[in-house]
Amino acid sequence: METFADLKDFVDNPRFHDRRRESLVGLDLSTIDLPIAGLIRDLAGLPCCFTLQSCYGHFLYPGQTDSHNLEPLPRSGGITVVEYRIAYLALCIEDSGEGRRLFEALRRVPQIDPEYVQFGCAGWFWERQMNSYALQVEPDRHKNEDACSVSYREALHIEKVRDEFFAGLGRLVRGL
Repeated sequence: METFADLKDFVDNPRFHDRRRESLVGLDLSTIDLPIAGLIRDLAGLPCCFTLQSCYGHFLYPGQTDSHNLEPLPRSGGITVVEYRIAYLALCIEDSGEGRRLFEALRRVPQIDPEYVQFGCAGWFWERQMNSYALQVEPDRHKNEDACSVSYREALHIEKVRDEFFAGLGRLVRGL
């Protein structure tokens, strides 16, 4: 999300329901990273939003070059540098009471770890769909990048934050 930006205010979006319907028709859960497919399914059940894109986040390192790898980082093995491919959720939120409640709940998600979790907008999503917002797990210093190189130790921390992030989002959505 190379165009990550601060949060924008809601704007009038008269096509929200049409776009949501189109999104749900095109939603294929088999194409979603398995660990977050249930979250995406649950979000699809909320009438005040629809997802645009998501990624569980992936770690590449010597011996692991599969960019869709879902395995946890190994706990040993001499790895010093890891390429991290960003974990994120981009969604469009309706400017309604229910949508604003969801928005306010999502604003609290970065409290998990403010140095590694951001809530904002991505310019190219907003250009395609007004009232689109993104939550991401990324070191703050790299928040404008889709991928970054980090130390193995930091990658372990990111993995922990990512797992808390998606578990928390799941609880949040099920609680709405």
